[in-house]
Amino acid sequence: MQETPEHMELRRTVANIITNDINPFVDEWEEAEIMPLHEICKKMGQAGILGISKPAEFGGMDLDYSYEVAFAEEMGHAKAQGVSTAIGVQTNMATPALATHGSDELRQEFLAPAIAGEMIGCIGVTEQGSGSDVSSVRSFARKDGDDYVISGDKLFITNSIQGDWLCMLCNTSEDNGPHGNKTLIIVPLNSKGITKQKLKKLGLMCSDTGHLHFDEVRVPQRYRIGEEGMGFTYQMEQFQEERLYAVARTVTFLEDALEETIDYARQRLAFGRPILDNQVMHYKMAEMQSQLESIRALLYRATDRYVAGDNVTKLASMCKYLVGVAATEMPPQLLQYWGGQGYMAENRISRVFRDMKLVSIGGGANEVMLQIVAKEMGILPRRNR
Repeated sequence: MQETPEHMELRRTVANIITNDINPFVDEWEEAEIMPLHEICKKMGQAGILGISKPAEFGGMDLDYSYEVAFAEEMGHAKAQGVSTAIGVQTNMATPALATHGSDELRQEFLAPAIAGEMIGCIGVTEQGSGSDVSSVRSFARKDGDDYVISGDKLFITNSIQGDWLCMLCNTSEDNGPHGNKTLIIVPLNSKGITKQKLKKLGLMCSDTGHLHFDEVRVPQRYRIGEEGMGFTYQMEQFQEERLYAVARTVTFLEDALEETIDYARQRLAFGRPILDNQVMHYKMAEMQSQLESIRALLYRATDRYVAGDNVTKLASMCKYLVGVAATEMPPQLLQYWGGQGYMAENRISRVFRDMKLVSIGGGANEVMLQIVAKEMGILPRRNR
């Protein structure tokens, strides 16, 4: 991935917002278990960074995806990854299909305000028993006149408590098989028949996560994204951007945690010398840095291929798997070097430990990533549904 002066300028813009408008307040937001998402998105929208790769006619910058990766890397410097998760939903999870396949009318009504930071979007895929197996979602939208009438549930939905609209994957037919009967529909979250329940989590405390129940929720059929029955395909496309974003911000977040641990290990004395002087420790730090640089190199390769228009399912899945492993293994090792201090809630390394666990689960679990890679290699056994 070639870094240009424009990439650097974008990085400075994002870094300025994180330094001045996010990091000074994350402890307060974590304690409250919610952040002022509309206020944050409004600031970012005014800076023009919520629609980096989105069409200019709807307020975007119309840049290639390498700029989204630079943005994501800078978002990883947020000291609570609930922030980068919520913003990533807005920029790389709820809006790509809308931007690519939505009608002009739909994009003007929902995409343009999201890019401006005036509306908060969220993505509705996961259901009870339908997380890794997206084809098994059960929510259904039946036609009634010019409307869809939607019933079902969506679970673990980031931004859903404060959100304004949901990009919802649901069945619109009982025919065409599990990959051809699904549609993406924009559902305003103030619609009659929606109930919300805020969920408590292990980490990412400052981002709101909810369970949504839909009881005969009526939305116009014009809120459909693209063609009916193409929802599964559109969602698979969205997953690629979601995973590349997740990899980029996670590498930065882990690298910051590594650097903080190295600084602490230089100062912490045990048996008369800094603990960093122990071979087992500085070798482990070197190993971790090598691991992160390897993931970054693969991320940049995947980004280059994505910008070139290639299918990056295999590379993106590899990246996501490798960063999921790093996010699982590195935080407990780093926390160990902090000793009792690392176990204290006020120490950021304990937040790293909590926040990073989701990386190996959300956006495609590690096991699912390996399944996808095996399928792309042609070695995944066939199965009957």
